[in-house]
Amino acid sequence: MSTATDSSAIEPNVEVASTEPEANKLFRMCIKYKGSDLHLKVGMPPSMRLAGVLRQMQLPPLTASDMERLMYPLLTPRQRGILDEEGGADFAHIIYDGDVETRFRVNLFKQRGRLSLVARRVNNKIPTFEDLHLPAVLAEITQYDQGIIILAGVTGSGKSTTIASMLQYVNQRERMHIVTIEDPIEYTFKDDKSIINQREIGIDVLNWDIALKHAVRQDPDIILVGEMRDRETFSAAMHAAETGHLVFGTIHAGTAPSTISRLLDLFPREMHAPLRQSLAFNLKAVVAQKLLPTTKEWADKGVGRVPTNEIMRINPTVKKLILSEEDTKLGDAIRIGKDEGMLDFTESLRLLVVAEKIERATAFEVAPSPEALKMALKGITINQPGIL
Repeated sequence: MSTATDSSAIEPNVEVASTEPEANKLFRMCIKYKGSDLHLKVGMPPSMRLAGVLRQMQLPPLTASDMERLMYPLLTPRQRGILDEEGGADFAHIIYDGDVETRFRVNLFKQRGRLSLVARRVNNKIPTFEDLHLPAVLAEITQYDQGIIILAGVTGSGKSTTIASMLQYVNQRERMHIVTIEDPIEYTFKDDKSIINQREIGIDVLNWDIALKHAVRQDPDIILVGEMRDRETFSAAMHAAETGHLVFGTIHAGTAPSTISRLLDLFPREMHAPLRQSLAFNLKAVVAQKLLPTTKEWADKGVGRVPTNEIMRINPTVKKLILSEEDTKLGDAIRIGKDEGMLDFTESLRLLVVAEKIERATAFEVAPSPEALKMALKGITINQPGIL
């Protein structure tokens, strides 16, 4: 097997203890070079993502037997069963260095009959809003007594990290009981003012349904349900909100307004009317997020990516639009609600460009309306027509 010839390839100079799984050498490489993701695929040398760019290690291409030898020792019998039955398994892998632990969120899957792995490194320290360059209004959003707060975005947009920073904000300031249900656990919290119990599906509890049933009996103030990926999970989250808890969840949606239709799509059409009622009265805020590469100046400071956010809070205008099925006007409601802490992607991008955190070209690539962003950067605000 020949080694990678990429001139920017990474030297694999990391030692592991004889008692560790052999794969840990690759995970430790990722930690040493501050890689965000580890990629393993048959026929390719191991690679990691550094500052948003995939780089190969100076190692031979992996064979099918290499992958089996490296991966199978990492799996529990349950995870091995899920991999064989479903073709993929999610789990957390932890690397210990004395008292310090580094967690990886791992997806091991089959492609063309062979094993592949993508592992996302999760920071040990839970970052603050300031560390993440998030809008300060998120602190206010954590203060609701009950209801649902949804983080929307695609995979890898930093939703889990943003929720972790919101829960840590509460943990440092409020005497609460926080229950998280995760698959797998990503950030590990230390009790501060709050008591935090974290349950991992398959290790601490059999499945989501049982975990959510247990959660409402555990005297929680806040419940994190992770990804609301199906009707059952969302229904259970809604029930928890209706019974007086504050619920955090994530969903795959591109914008704050489109989150409403994304949730409705989980249910048949005949259930949409009562569901809109529940959303109007229990949803408190939707925070949509995308991660963007920074300017060279910020990258040199160690900040490789920053979030652009869209924040929709459920005020009377938004509530009325949801109830009357006028979702196309929610974007206007967000712009009009600026004084209430709402933010649309156009304004978020404008602020990032003005602060010189992202390049203008980057902003225009992801802008929902490049023309609106162009006008905003010139200081021109277009008055929106009345929406009610």
